[in-house]
Amino acid sequence: MRVITGTARGRRLETLQGEDVRPTADRIKEAVFSIIQFQIEGRVFLDLFAGSGQMGIEALSRGAKEAYFVDSAKKSVEIVKRNLSTTKLEQNAKVLQTDFRSFLSMSSAAFDIAFLDPPYGMGALQEALAALPQHMKDTGVIIAENPVNEEVLPQYGDFVLDRQYRYGKIKITTFRHKDFLT
Repeated sequence: MRVITGTARGRRLETLQGEDVRPTADRIKEAVFSIIQFQIEGRVFLDLFAGSGQMGIEALSRGAKEAYFVDSAKKSVEIVKRNLSTTKLEQNAKVLQTDFRSFLSMSSAAFDIAFLDPPYGMGALQEALAALPQHMKDTGVIIAENPVNEEVLPQYGDFVLDRQYRYGKIKITTFRHKDFLT
């Protein structure tokens, strides 16, 4: 797994090993960043359920002003920190070891882009989507990665389903504020 482009282009990233880990595939990462390519520079990015941190690191490498990395697993947080050090992007990163519920209930940050890739089939995606809109800027975008058989609602708060993209068994869904749909 490598950083695709930007200041850390080509840098290799560590990932956790094992059955409990499912890093975003490179083709899906490329698709996500193609969708938001003109919305990254100078923006605040949330990598919720960060894992290795590859999505937030890619955003920082492409010019995001700041990235928040949130994961409840200590090992994931350690990997995120090592990957940020390897890419020399730690200055603009906030790494938090906490579960998404605690983070979303206590954070006062406002995000331009949020990427969610929680464990599949456990209801975490729907719960996070319901809590996230109050933390988003109106011009922002929420991006969810989930299996095609896991449903999402057409609206969470003022954020409505914009588009869905299918990549084999994986679906990428974007949500935008109802007043800023393209």
